[in-house]
Amino acid sequence: MAPASAIPSAVLPSVLPSLSPRMSGIKASPASVLRRRARELRAAGRDIIELSSGNLDFPTPDHVIAAAHQAALHGETRYTDVDGTPELKRAVRAALLRDHHLDYRLDEIVITSGSTQALFNALLATLAPDDEVIIPAPYWAPYLDQVRLAGAAPVVVPCAQNNGFKLRAEDLQAAISARTRWIIVNNPVNPSGALYSREDLSEIAAVLVRHPDIWVLADGLYEHIVFHGALAPTLAEIEPRLKPRTLTVSGLAKSYAMMGWRIGYAAGPSTLIREMITIQSQTTSGASSISQAAAVAALDGAQDVLLERAAILRAKRDRFAELVNECAGLSCTPPEGTFYLLVACAGVIGKRAPDGRVIRTDRDFSAYLLEAADVVVFAGEDLGLSPYIRVSFANPSATIEEAARRLKRACAALQ
Repeated sequence: MAPASAIPSAVLPSVLPSLSPRMSGIKASPASVLRRRARELRAAGRDIIELSSGNLDFPTPDHVIAAAHQAALHGETRYTDVDGTPELKRAVRAALLRDHHLDYRLDEIVITSGSTQALFNALLATLAPDDEVIIPAPYWAPYLDQVRLAGAAPVVVPCAQNNGFKLRAEDLQAAISARTRWIIVNNPVNPSGALYSREDLSEIAAVLVRHPDIWVLADGLYEHIVFHGALAPTLAEIEPRLKPRTLTVSGLAKSYAMMGWRIGYAAGPSTLIREMITIQSQTTSGASSISQAAAVAALDGAQDVLLERAAILRAKRDRFAELVNECAGLSCTPPEGTFYLLVACAGVIGKRAPDGRVIRTDRDFSAYLLEAADVVVFAGEDLGLSPYIRVSFANPSATIEEAARRLKRACAALQ
């Protein structure tokens, strides 16, 4: 039989074999798309300011890098157990006890390649067709598609601005159905920066206690980046009756500026953790051995850096919020946590750009800022809230000042 290269193209199939139906409606993570676009534009010579990124403008702490170096030198470069090294699991256990007064056995903890994997493993291990997952909006966009990939349906519950973009107990109760399998509570919230207080979580917990067949996913990836108090609370510490069905998820990306090290973790009932480990064993296997050694140093080392960096971010938050509020048509309130401003842009909707195009949506506005100001922002449409944009203040002070100048000029040019 002739090799494919020798067969005339006219007789080769013109249509590829079909893809999985589960990919229908699934998109690449909006954050990954924006990162790629920013890289492409920089490569083309444009002076791009990227305000859409989840990266922090801090280095990974020196002692963490040193621990990784020593691990590599000492030959810790082989596969680890799928669920993580015993050393890191003990460090996670100690951190959860220290920070949240939550005590877990080692078989109730799994180490993952970033917190995103922990979330997906849990959903895949528990969801069936026709199940529902309650997701407060605004939300981190991948929640929705992870639920869909697992074969279930996201149920989005809008959270009003006049309640600080936080889920109200009565709205949660109204969203619960016989098919509700999970609720996801992110604290503090990406993208709004809203912070659920202990009282807020107590009200949500009171509803969930009445529904014992619902899993609770507490996503605390930004828990150390709060500006009033040292740490964001989490549901299992607020209501011990929820602990047996709560999965507490976090990671080191944001707290310790370890975005690229890709270490996350989850703690919860051993029955769920076992299934998550099984899924992980058949997909990515264990997390990086070197990254795990670095994570041990981060969690076991001095924690002063967390408060120091939160103070620096608070000053940047206040400055950027002040500058954004000087832009015609834009307004924002300084958030209680994370490193994002959720900026209302209703004041620019309906205006016309210098080239005549009308700004009809926050996505149009985001496209205009990229074209006219070389600034990349996150459109609120991808976060479940319009008309808004999300911008990061985890940037050098000079970048924040220049970004604000560009935003101000771009808004002033609209008619």
